[in-house]
Amino acid sequence: MEKNTIILAAGQGTRMKSKLYKVLHQVCGKAMVDHVLTQVEKTDMDHVVTIIGHGAEKVRELLGNRTEYAVQTEQLGTGHAVLQAEKILGDKDGMTMIVSGDTPLFTAKTFENLFEYHRQKGAAATILTARTANPFSYGRIVRNEIGVVSKIVEQKDATNEEAEINEINTGVYCFDNKKLFAALHQVKNDNAQGEYYLPDVIGIMKDAGEIVAAYEMDDFSESMGVNDRLALSKATKVMQRRINDEHMVNGVTIIDPDSTYIDYGIEIGSDTIIEPGVQLQGNTKIGSDCVIGAHSKIVDSTIEDRVTVTSSHLEKAIMHHDSNVGPHSHLRPKSEIGEFVHIGNYCEVKNATLGARTKMGHLSYVGDATLGTDINIGCGVVFVNYDGVNKHHSTVGDYSFIGSNANIVAPVKLADHSYVAAGSTITDDVEQYEMGIARGRQVNKEGFFKKLPVYEAALKAEKENRE
Repeated sequence: MEKNTIILAAGQGTRMKSKLYKVLHQVCGKAMVDHVLTQVEKTDMDHVVTIIGHGAEKVRELLGNRTEYAVQTEQLGTGHAVLQAEKILGDKDGMTMIVSGDTPLFTAKTFENLFEYHRQKGAAATILTARTANPFSYGRIVRNEIGVVSKIVEQKDATNEEAEINEINTGVYCFDNKKLFAALHQVKNDNAQGEYYLPDVIGIMKDAGEIVAAYEMDDFSESMGVNDRLALSKATKVMQRRINDEHMVNGVTIIDPDSTYIDYGIEIGSDTIIEPGVQLQGNTKIGSDCVIGAHSKIVDSTIEDRVTVTSSHLEKAIMHHDSNVGPHSHLRPKSEIGEFVHIGNYCEVKNATLGARTKMGHLSYVGDATLGTDINIGCGVVFVNYDGVNKHHSTVGDYSFIGSNANIVAPVKLADHSYVAAGSTITDDVEQYEMGIARGRQVNKEGFFKKLPVYEAALKAEKENRE
């Protein structure tokens, strides 16, 4: 039997008060509609149709050919939106699930259970329901004395007795496909909004004597829809905990899950420790036995095994195994840090490669450069790569030594086993075994200290210390 899904993603989402189309708002690094489609894809669908309207091209750009599309040019309600898929699905046999693109927390397992329950019951329609201690604002599922669904009652229409019901409509349905589209043509828009509502199909099917079932899922939190920023933050919290729990089950130590933010889809190896306040975003992959220190932020980066990141920021960088960085350093895009490399505190690397075992202790900048292995970079070294118009590249050979407070002015090449004296500004190549030195010769002025204002202060302090 064919399985289809229709994802409703045509609403503007005015309550978000945003220039960004509602279903494109992200939950843990992934657009809400992408979360929905990702879970749907795990259920082996024959057809997936996404109903688009506002922001249609942006949704197409994001989802690509993972789904078919139907356009709702006028916003005339959820029933009208589903009807736009008739040209694609109208003649199909089988089952069709309908889910909203702003419900990012549903799982593939719940979708699979809904389809299976629908099939077993031989129903024309199956409503996905859940129970909550606070059902206010949700449609209530009214059942008869033997548990069969009688109707769905909206909050504003519920009697006092019906308002006490805690089983609610999640807004997800599974239908017999052909019966769905037949019923949709009978839906009227004689309501205050003048819209065609999908839940009206349930009443039409009941009146026709069709079987209407309801599958109650276990976790109410999955059903959370996002219509404003408050709901977006709540959904993000639920998703974040789900992601963190999965990593911990898989052998990652997360010291404080409530303050740790990991995007959906990030890979982390076992025995890695994540300290509080860490953010792992985008297309990031972290190996085993790593330590990601407190308040580090890693974006679109690859971290191999046994790497330590201490309170630092990485973006589009690679750290090879057994390297370390920080505290308070910044690896910018196209930084590649070799095996056993040490980058200390307050350093910055950009578009540069540091070979194995090279050490960059503190307060230095390496940009647009290729550095070999076993190099020592002293404190305060700056690779001067920008002439005001263009960036230029520098190369440093293996086993070289760059003294503190040196400026390496690109383009320049330092050969293997070259040496740069502290405080030098290097503008020319340095050959193997040479020392480059570019600074004024030291001159000592005899007695000059006594001519300086500090002399009187020193005498005063010396006298006070003797008393």
